[in-house]
Amino acid sequence: MPIIYLSPSTQENNFYVNGGTEEAWMNRLADAMEPYLTASGIRYSRNTPDMTAASSIRASNAGNYDLHLALHSNAAPEDRYGQVRGVLVFFYPGSAQGREAAELIANGLKTVYPLPNLVRAEPTTSIGEVRRVRAPSVFLELGYHDNPDDAAWVQNNLDAIARNLVLSLTEFFGLPFLLPQSPRPAVVDVSWGYLNIRDKPNTSSAVLARAYDGARLTVLNQWENWYVVRFDGIVGWASADFVTLI
Repeated sequence: MPIIYLSPSTQENNFYVNGGTEEAWMNRLADAMEPYLTASGIRYSRNTPDMTAASSIRASNAGNYDLHLALHSNAAPEDRYGQVRGVLVFFYPGSAQGREAAELIANGLKTVYPLPNLVRAEPTTSIGEVRRVRAPSVFLELGYHDNPDDAAWVQNNLDAIARNLVLSLTEFFGLPFLLPQSPRPAVVDVSWGYLNIRDKPNTSSAVLARAYDGARLTVLNQWENWYVVRFDGIVGWASADFVTLI
């Protein structure tokens, strides 16, 4: 299954004009994204608030990620404090996948940001979390936290933004977008040795794990005749024909 490195801001000294910090609000956004990621079968690792941009880059580069997604909000220059609005979605100019992901995310955010003409994807070589990571990277500036309207948009729409971002990620990875469901215990029920746990909901996708007959797993969601399952610490897809709910 696709796996992303989720990197909410660690900038604890960037204050929202309406209260709170960039670090706090971007981590709350990442919290809101997690159930949607799991529901749709996207694995993730995540930085922590005590990390820095540099250590987040090192952690991302130490793994094998399909996308690096950095969550931030912006600030206007001092002479324009509080006067600027908009959403910027940055990508590295030499990365075709980064551009594709950025454009999908920008187009998605236009449907939830109140000024869609101020949402745009842009190339950059000046941001470390775009330039220095191995994986295709998208760096979000979700509004201006010194602008009361933009700050309120983030604060009052965390779930809508989270859902929108994950919807764009499922489009990028070619997965169905699914809403979170209550986990259900289940067991593998095959008349041969094992059931393949796959990367995507089709029989030609990569095998992530093999669950033997009688093995217990957790069903997280369903799409058509496939279950999103957690098995032995791995999240993947399994044919519903060979899984029995208990």
